Amino acid sequence: MDNNKTILASASYEKQKYYINNDFYDLPQQIKNEIKTICVIMAERLRCVFIMRFHDDGEIYFETVDDNDPNFDNIGAELDIRELYREKEELLSSLKLWYLVFKQNRTDLI
Repeated sequence: MDNNKTILASASYEKQKYYINNDFYDLPQQIKNEIKTICVIMAERLRCVFIMRFHDDGEIYFETVDDNDPNFDNIGAELDIRELYREKEELLSSLKLWYLVFKQNRTDLI
């Protein structure tokens, strides 16, 4: 794992598993539920491992790992991820601020 990237959560289509990083258990339950829903739905839709990560600057990005599935569509995955960024803009902005303040101790943002 790259030092300036932190996994928030992930889900695997093939293994039917979901993971949330223990460092983020202090998120409100409703937010954790929404993150889980995003990961699971995207993993199922794209037939891959879907990962949500934080960069050190608080930006959230999505990553896909195709599990060697011949049905994985890289172009379709990019389009779905762009749509997800648009649909969840408010949630992602809130998570970014939360991460910077509570995990990176950027209290100057308050």
